[in-house]
Amino acid sequence: MAKLKLGLQLGYWGAHYPAGHADLAVEAENLGFDSVWCAESYGNDCFTPLAYIAARTERVGLGTAVAQLSARTPAACAMATLSLDHLSGGRAILGLGVSGPQVVEGWYGQPYSKPLARTREYVDIIRNILAREAPLTYEGEHYPLPYTGEGSWGLGKAIKSITHPLRADVPIFIGAEGPKNVTQTAEIADGWLPLYYSPYRQEVYADQLAGAGPGFEIAALALVNINDDLQQALYPVKAMLAFYVGGMGAKKRNFHKDLMARMGFANEAEQIQQLFFEGKREEGIAAVPDQFADEISLSGPIDRIRERLKDWESSPVTTLLINGDAALLRQMAEIAL
Repeated sequence: MAKLKLGLQLGYWGAHYPAGHADLAVEAENLGFDSVWCAESYGNDCFTPLAYIAARTERVGLGTAVAQLSARTPAACAMATLSLDHLSGGRAILGLGVSGPQVVEGWYGQPYSKPLARTREYVDIIRNILAREAPLTYEGEHYPLPYTGEGSWGLGKAIKSITHPLRADVPIFIGAEGPKNVTQTAEIADGWLPLYYSPYRQEVYADQLAGAGPGFEIAALALVNINDDLQQALYPVKAMLAFYVGGMGAKKRNFHKDLMARMGFANEAEQIQQLFFEGKREEGIAAVPDQFADEISLSGPIDRIRERLKDWESSPVTTLLINGDAALLRQMAEIAL
Protein backbone atom coordinates (compact mmCIF):
# COMPACT_ATOMS: atom_id res chain seq x y z
CA MET A 1 0.00 0.00 0.00
CA ALA A 2 1.73 3.16 -1.23
CA LYS A 3 1.95 6.24 0.91
CA LEU A 4 -0.05 9.09 -0.56
CA LYS A 5 1.64 12.35 -1.40
CA LEU A 6 -0.20 15.49 -0.39
CA GLY A 7 -0.76 18.52 -2.58
CA LEU A 8 -2.23 21.90 -1.70
CA GLN A 9 -4.91 23.04 -4.14
CA LEU A 10 -5.24 26.83 -3.87
CA GLY A 11 -7.89 27.01 -6.59
CA TYR A 12 -8.66 30.25 -8.38
CA TRP A 13 -9.27 33.66 -6.86
CA GLY A 14 -12.60 35.15 -5.97
CA ALA A 15 -13.33 38.86 -6.21
CA HIS A 16 -9.94 39.75 -4.68
CA TYR A 17 -6.45 38.31 -4.37
CA PRO A 18 -6.38 35.90 -1.41
CA ALA A 19 -3.38 37.39 0.36
CA GLY A 20 -2.63 34.31 2.45
CA HIS A 21 -2.05 31.93 -0.44
CA ALA A 22 1.72 32.29 -0.56
CA ASP A 23 1.99 31.82 3.21
CA LEU A 24 -0.09 28.64 2.90
CA ALA A 25 2.23 27.39 0.20
CA VAL A 26 5.24 27.99 2.46
CA GLU A 27 3.48 26.16 5.29
CA ALA A 28 2.64 23.25 2.99
CA GLU A 29 6.28 22.94 1.94
CA ASN A 30 7.47 23.02 5.54
CA LEU A 31 4.99 20.27 6.43
CA GLY A 32 6.26 17.98 3.67
CA PHE A 33 3.60 18.52 1.02
CA ASP A 34 4.78 17.42 -2.41
CA SER A 35 3.09 20.08 -4.54
CA VAL A 36 1.07 23.30 -4.66
CA TRP A 37 -1.49 23.92 -7.41
CA CYS A 38 -3.22 27.05 -8.73
CA ALA A 39 -6.25 27.25 -10.99
CA GLU A 40 -7.80 29.70 -13.43
CA SER A 41 -11.35 30.19 -14.62
CA TYR A 42 -12.20 33.66 -15.94
CA GLY A 43 -10.38 35.88 -13.49
CA ASN A 44 -6.78 35.37 -12.42
CA ASP A 45 -4.37 33.32 -14.50
CA CYS A 46 -2.63 30.30 -12.97
CA PHE A 47 1.01 30.92 -13.91
CA THR A 48 1.58 34.30 -12.23
CA PRO A 49 0.64 33.18 -8.69
CA LEU A 50 2.90 30.14 -9.05
CA ALA A 51 5.82 32.35 -10.08
CA TYR A 52 5.29 34.37 -6.91
CA ILE A 53 5.07 31.20 -4.83
CA ALA A 54 8.24 29.92 -6.51
CA ALA A 55 10.11 32.88 -5.04
CA ARG A 56 8.82 32.03 -1.54
CA THR A 57 9.56 28.28 -1.62
CA GLU A 58 12.45 25.97 -2.40
CA ARG A 59 11.32 22.37 -2.92
CA VAL A 60 7.60 22.01 -3.47
CA GLY A 61 6.28 21.23 -6.97
CA LEU A 62 4.27 23.99 -8.68
CA GLY A 63 1.29 22.82 -10.69
CA THR A 64 -1.32 24.49 -12.85
CA ALA A 65 -4.68 22.86 -12.22
CA VAL A 66 -5.67 23.68 -14.74
CA ALA A 67 -4.30 25.98 -17.42
CA GLN A 68 -7.10 26.35 -19.95
CA LEU A 69 -6.19 25.48 -23.54
CA SER A 70 -8.16 28.32 -25.05
CA ALA A 71 -6.44 30.92 -22.87
CA ARG A 72 -3.17 30.61 -24.82
CA THR A 73 -1.75 29.10 -27.95
CA PRO A 74 0.36 25.98 -27.34
CA ALA A 75 3.53 28.04 -27.91
CA ALA A 76 2.46 30.67 -25.36
CA CYS A 77 1.69 27.93 -22.84
CA ALA A 78 5.09 26.35 -23.46
CA MET A 79 6.73 29.76 -22.94
CA ALA A 80 4.97 30.25 -19.60
CA THR A 81 5.87 26.72 -18.57
CA LEU A 82 9.57 26.97 -19.39
CA SER A 83 9.72 30.37 -17.65
CA LEU A 84 8.14 28.98 -14.48
CA ASP A 85 10.40 25.93 -14.63
CA HIS A 86 13.53 28.10 -14.83
CA LEU A 87 12.40 30.48 -12.09
CA SER A 88 11.57 27.59 -9.76
CA GLY A 89 14.65 25.49 -10.47
CA GLY A 90 12.77 22.72 -12.23
CA ARG A 91 9.59 22.46 -10.16
CA ALA A 92 6.89 23.20 -12.76
CA ILE A 93 4.04 20.76 -13.39
CA LEU A 94 1.82 21.66 -16.32
CA GLY A 95 -1.80 20.76 -15.73
CA LEU A 96 -4.02 21.36 -18.77
CA GLY A 97 -7.76 21.30 -19.41
CA VAL A 98 -10.22 22.28 -22.12
CA SER A 99 -12.70 23.99 -19.75
CA GLY A 100 -16.29 24.05 -21.05
CA PRO A 101 -18.15 25.58 -23.99
CA GLN A 102 -19.63 28.43 -21.95
CA VAL A 103 -16.17 29.72 -20.98
CA VAL A 104 -14.36 28.80 -24.20
CA GLU A 105 -16.93 30.41 -26.50
CA GLY A 106 -18.20 33.10 -24.14
CA TRP A 107 -14.95 34.27 -22.56
CA TYR A 108 -12.21 33.31 -25.00
CA GLY A 109 -14.30 33.68 -28.15
CA GLN A 110 -13.16 30.39 -29.62
CA PRO A 111 -15.07 27.33 -30.85
CA TYR A 112 -15.33 24.38 -28.48
CA SER A 113 -15.43 21.76 -31.23
CA LYS A 114 -13.25 18.64 -31.11
CA PRO A 115 -11.75 19.12 -27.63
CA LEU A 116 -9.95 15.76 -27.69
CA ALA A 117 -8.18 16.45 -30.98
CA ARG A 118 -7.25 19.94 -29.82
CA THR A 119 -5.82 18.55 -26.58
CA ARG A 120 -3.68 15.98 -28.39
CA GLU A 121 -2.25 18.63 -30.75
CA TYR A 122 -1.67 21.05 -27.89
CA VAL A 123 0.33 18.50 -25.89
CA ASP A 124 2.30 17.43 -28.97
CA ILE A 125 3.37 20.99 -29.72
CA ILE A 126 4.35 21.75 -26.12
CA ARG A 127 6.47 18.61 -25.96
CA ASN A 128 8.15 19.57 -29.24
CA ILE A 129 8.93 23.06 -27.96
CA LEU A 130 10.36 21.80 -24.67
CA ALA A 131 12.43 19.16 -26.46
CA ARG A 132 13.89 21.90 -28.69
CA GLU A 133 15.31 19.37 -31.13
CA ALA A 134 14.30 21.14 -34.34
CA PRO A 135 12.57 24.30 -35.58
CA LEU A 136 8.89 24.09 -34.72
CA THR A 137 6.54 22.79 -37.39
CA TYR A 138 3.25 21.02 -36.91
CA GLU A 139 0.74 19.57 -39.32
CA GLY A 140 -2.46 19.74 -37.35
CA GLU A 141 -6.08 20.65 -37.93
CA HIS A 142 -6.26 23.08 -35.02
CA TYR A 143 -2.73 24.43 -34.56
CA PRO A 144 -0.88 24.21 -37.91
CA LEU A 145 2.60 25.69 -37.71
CA PRO A 146 3.69 27.78 -39.50
CA TYR A 147 0.21 29.14 -40.08
CA THR A 148 -0.74 29.46 -43.76
CA GLY A 149 -4.50 29.79 -43.53
CA GLU A 150 -6.92 32.65 -44.04
CA GLY A 151 -5.30 36.03 -43.47
CA SER A 152 -1.78 34.64 -43.58
CA TRP A 153 0.98 36.74 -45.15
CA GLY A 154 2.78 33.54 -46.06
CA LEU A 155 5.85 34.63 -44.10
CA GLY A 156 5.60 32.27 -41.15
CA LYS A 157 8.93 30.73 -40.20
CA ALA A 158 9.77 27.51 -38.36
CA ILE A 159 11.79 28.59 -35.31
CA LYS A 160 13.13 27.27 -32.01
CA SER A 161 12.66 28.78 -28.59
CA ILE A 162 15.34 31.38 -27.91
CA THR A 163 15.43 30.23 -24.30
CA HIS A 164 16.65 26.70 -23.78
CA PRO A 165 14.11 24.90 -21.57
CA LEU A 166 15.51 23.78 -18.24
CA ARG A 167 13.77 20.41 -18.66
CA ALA A 168 12.43 18.75 -21.77
CA ASP A 169 10.29 16.45 -19.65
CA VAL A 170 8.19 18.85 -17.57
CA PRO A 171 5.34 16.62 -16.32
CA ILE A 172 2.05 17.20 -18.14
CA PHE A 173 -1.19 16.39 -16.36
CA ILE A 174 -4.64 16.69 -17.92
CA GLY A 175 -7.92 17.47 -16.21
CA ALA A 176 -10.34 15.07 -17.89
CA GLU A 177 -13.88 13.93 -17.12
CA GLY A 178 -15.37 12.16 -20.15
CA PRO A 179 -14.46 8.49 -20.84
CA LYS A 180 -12.71 9.24 -24.14
CA ASN A 181 -10.81 12.15 -22.62
CA VAL A 182 -9.60 10.03 -19.68
CA THR A 183 -8.53 7.28 -22.09
CA GLN A 184 -6.55 9.78 -24.16
CA THR A 185 -5.04 11.30 -21.01
CA ALA A 186 -3.70 7.89 -19.96
CA GLU A 187 -2.13 7.60 -23.40
CA ILE A 188 -0.51 11.02 -23.90
CA ALA A 189 0.02 12.56 -20.43
CA ASP A 190 2.15 11.94 -17.37
CA GLY A 191 -0.76 12.29 -15.01
CA TRP A 192 -4.48 12.85 -14.58
CA LEU A 193 -6.39 15.46 -12.57
CA PRO A 194 -9.88 14.05 -11.92
CA LEU A 195 -12.57 16.37 -10.64
CA TYR A 196 -14.38 13.73 -8.60
CA TYR A 197 -12.77 10.45 -7.69
CA SER A 198 -14.14 7.74 -5.44
CA PRO A 199 -11.72 5.08 -4.19
CA TYR A 200 -14.82 2.94 -3.67
CA ARG A 201 -15.75 3.00 -7.38
CA GLN A 202 -12.43 2.31 -9.06
CA GLU A 203 -14.23 0.35 -11.77
CA VAL A 204 -15.66 3.59 -13.18
CA TYR A 205 -12.25 4.48 -14.65
CA ALA A 206 -10.47 1.11 -14.72
CA ASP A 207 -10.83 0.49 -18.47
CA GLN A 208 -9.95 4.08 -19.36
CA LEU A 209 -6.75 4.01 -17.31
CA ALA A 210 -5.64 0.62 -18.62
CA GLY A 211 -3.40 2.25 -21.24
CA ALA A 212 -1.43 4.34 -18.77
CA GLY A 213 2.31 3.83 -18.80
CA PRO A 214 4.60 3.16 -15.82
CA GLY A 215 4.87 6.10 -13.48
CA PHE A 216 1.49 7.54 -14.49
CA GLU A 217 0.17 9.66 -11.64
CA ILE A 218 -3.29 10.60 -10.43
CA ALA A 219 -3.65 13.78 -8.40
CA ALA A 220 -7.21 13.75 -7.07
CA LEU A 221 -8.99 16.56 -5.27
CA ALA A 222 -10.70 15.57 -2.02
CA LEU A 223 -12.42 18.15 0.14
CA VAL A 224 -11.43 17.61 3.76
CA ASN A 225 -13.83 18.64 6.50
CA ILE A 226 -12.98 17.60 10.06
CA ASN A 227 -16.05 17.76 12.26
CA ASP A 228 -17.47 15.38 14.87
CA ASP A 229 -20.88 15.90 13.23
CA LEU A 230 -20.74 14.00 9.93
CA GLN A 231 -23.73 15.84 8.45
CA GLN A 232 -22.13 19.20 9.10
CA ALA A 233 -18.87 17.93 7.63
CA LEU A 234 -20.62 16.76 4.47
CA TYR A 235 -22.56 19.99 3.89
CA PRO A 236 -19.74 21.94 2.13
CA VAL A 237 -19.11 18.94 -0.14
CA LYS A 238 -22.79 18.69 -1.00
CA ALA A 239 -22.93 22.44 -1.65
CA MET A 240 -19.97 22.19 -4.04
CA LEU A 241 -21.47 19.20 -5.86
CA ALA A 242 -24.87 20.84 -6.16
CA PHE A 243 -23.33 23.99 -7.64
CA TYR A 244 -21.27 22.10 -10.21
CA VAL A 245 -23.95 19.57 -11.13
CA GLY A 246 -26.84 22.00 -10.98
CA GLY A 247 -25.40 25.35 -11.89
CA MET A 248 -22.24 24.86 -13.95
CA GLY A 249 -22.76 24.27 -17.65
CA ALA A 250 -25.84 24.41 -19.83
CA LYS A 251 -28.94 22.39 -18.98
CA LYS A 252 -28.50 20.10 -21.99
CA ARG A 253 -24.69 19.82 -21.68
CA ASN A 254 -23.21 19.63 -18.21
CA PHE A 255 -20.08 17.47 -17.96
CA HIS A 256 -20.21 17.40 -14.15
CA LYS A 257 -23.76 16.09 -14.21
CA ASP A 258 -22.79 13.45 -16.76
CA LEU A 259 -19.90 12.33 -14.57
CA MET A 260 -22.14 12.00 -11.50
CA ALA A 261 -24.48 9.85 -13.59
CA ARG A 262 -21.63 7.59 -14.71
CA MET A 263 -20.65 7.15 -11.08
CA GLY A 264 -24.06 5.67 -10.33
CA PHE A 265 -26.22 8.66 -9.36
CA ALA A 266 -28.04 9.54 -12.58
CA ASN A 267 -31.49 10.15 -11.08
CA GLU A 268 -30.09 12.28 -8.28
CA ALA A 269 -28.03 14.34 -10.74
CA GLU A 270 -31.15 15.04 -12.80
CA GLN A 271 -33.06 16.10 -9.69
CA ILE A 272 -30.25 18.40 -8.49
CA GLN A 273 -30.08 20.18 -11.83
CA GLN A 274 -33.85 20.62 -11.99
CA LEU A 275 -33.96 22.12 -8.50
CA PHE A 276 -31.13 24.53 -9.34
CA PHE A 277 -32.86 25.71 -12.50
CA GLU A 278 -36.01 26.32 -10.44
CA GLY A 279 -33.99 28.50 -8.08
CA LYS A 280 -34.27 25.99 -5.21
CA ARG A 281 -30.60 25.89 -4.28
CA GLU A 282 -30.94 24.64 -0.71
CA GLU A 283 -33.22 21.84 -1.88
CA GLY A 284 -30.69 21.05 -4.58
CA ILE A 285 -27.94 20.77 -1.96
CA ALA A 286 -30.12 18.53 0.18
CA ALA A 287 -30.73 16.29 -2.84
CA VAL A 288 -27.04 15.42 -3.14
CA PRO A 289 -26.69 11.88 -1.77
CA ASP A 290 -24.66 11.71 1.43
CA GLN A 291 -22.99 8.58 0.06
CA PHE A 292 -21.64 10.35 -3.02
CA ALA A 293 -20.40 13.37 -1.07
CA ASP A 294 -18.77 11.08 1.47
CA GLU A 295 -17.01 8.91 -1.10
CA ILE A 296 -15.24 11.78 -2.89
CA SER A 297 -14.20 13.61 0.27
CA LEU A 298 -12.66 13.03 3.67
CA SER A 299 -15.36 14.11 6.10
CA GLY A 300 -16.23 13.59 9.73
CA PRO A 301 -14.30 13.02 12.96
CA ILE A 302 -10.52 12.85 12.75
CA ASP A 303 -10.36 9.12 13.54
CA ARG A 304 -12.86 8.38 10.77
CA ILE A 305 -10.79 10.38 8.28
CA ARG A 306 -7.66 8.52 9.38
CA GLU A 307 -9.38 5.20 8.61
CA ARG A 308 -10.87 6.26 5.30
CA LEU A 309 -7.53 7.59 4.18
CA LYS A 310 -6.42 3.95 3.95
CA ASP A 311 -8.98 3.43 1.18
CA TRP A 312 -7.39 6.25 -0.82
CA GLU A 313 -3.96 4.74 -0.23
CA SER A 314 -5.23 1.45 -1.66
CA SER A 315 -6.48 3.17 -4.82
CA PRO A 316 -4.53 4.23 -7.94
CA VAL A 317 -4.41 7.82 -6.62
CA THR A 318 -0.84 8.98 -6.02
CA THR A 319 -1.44 12.51 -4.72
CA LEU A 320 -4.33 13.78 -2.65
CA LEU A 321 -5.05 17.45 -3.33
CA ILE A 322 -6.62 19.28 -0.43
CA ASN A 323 -7.74 22.83 0.21
CA GLY A 324 -7.83 24.48 3.60
CA ASP A 325 -6.21 26.72 6.18
CA ALA A 326 -2.90 26.17 7.94
CA ALA A 327 -4.52 24.25 10.79
CA LEU A 328 -6.07 21.77 8.38
CA LEU A 329 -2.78 21.36 6.50
CA ARG A 330 -1.05 20.52 9.79
CA GLN A 331 -3.72 17.99 10.72
CA MET A 332 -3.54 16.27 7.34
CA ALA A 333 0.26 16.21 7.42
CA GLU A 334 0.13 14.54 10.82
CA ILE A 335 -2.32 11.91 9.57
CA ALA A 336 -0.96 11.22 6.11
CA LEU A 337 2.73 12.03 6.21
